[in-house]
Amino acid sequence: MEQFINQCIALGTQVGGRILFALATLVIGLLIIKGIKKALRKITLMKKLDPTVQSVIRNIIVALLYVVLAVAIFEILGVPMTSVVAVLASCGLAVGLALQGALANFAGGIMILIFKPFRVGDFVEASGAKGTVRDISLFYTSIITLDNKRILVPNGDLMNANVTNFSSEALRRVDIDFKISNDCDAELTKQVLLTAAQGTKGVLADPAPFARMTAVDDDTYIFTVRGWCENAEYWNVYADLIEGCSKALADNGIDDPEERIAVRLVKDEK
Repeated sequence: MEQFINQCIALGTQVGGRILFALATLVIGLLIIKGIKKALRKITLMKKLDPTVQSVIRNIIVALLYVVLAVAIFEILGVPMTSVVAVLASCGLAVGLALQGALANFAGGIMILIFKPFRVGDFVEASGAKGTVRDISLFYTSIITLDNKRILVPNGDLMNANVTNFSSEALRRVDIDFKISNDCDAELTKQVLLTAAQGTKGVLADPAPFARMTAVDDDTYIFTVRGWCENAEYWNVYADLIEGCSKALADNGIDDPEERIAVRLVKDEK
């Protein structure tokens, strides 16, 4: 009996010592993690990143530190590390398979926020969606279309698709084609369109406007008018250029080709 009591006391002392050491490690570890979290907010490189990216990176680092602390505590308590590693690996594999699509979107969101192929407010076209970027989250990008519809595009799809950013450059070029009858004076038509383009509000003198015959289609000539403008003025210039060129053609007697076919249905009465 006395030997049993001595063994219990020795075991309790050993286990108690491990528990106390584990508690001390826990407290010290939490204080260290808290200090690291504060230090991460002061790193200059972190401040240059998007606030959302900063938050994600901090959370990932802190989560890894908690995992390291937990493993250290299990080691102190005498839990076999092979079992801990096996459990963590199994959990990680299960979560990875279950959230495969979500993780792809998450990775895409991080890449978009870091490399910034587009920003909030840009007009873009990608993955079948075309409109203004309203919001960029970690999993989805919200795009508002021209007719005020909201489209949520997965970030994973955006990172694997061609993205056209219409707002990235300071200048944009307006391209408009006009069909003209092939009996027109080509040189006169070119000069009329060029003069109209040069007189359109918002069209820049440098780069200079362009007006030339660019194709022939059956009995019509295709004249292309191009004018550069400030990006923000694109749609105004687009409409003004169409109106101005169409009016200039009409004023000079240059008509668009039109085929008018009159069909009369006659009912034969007997």
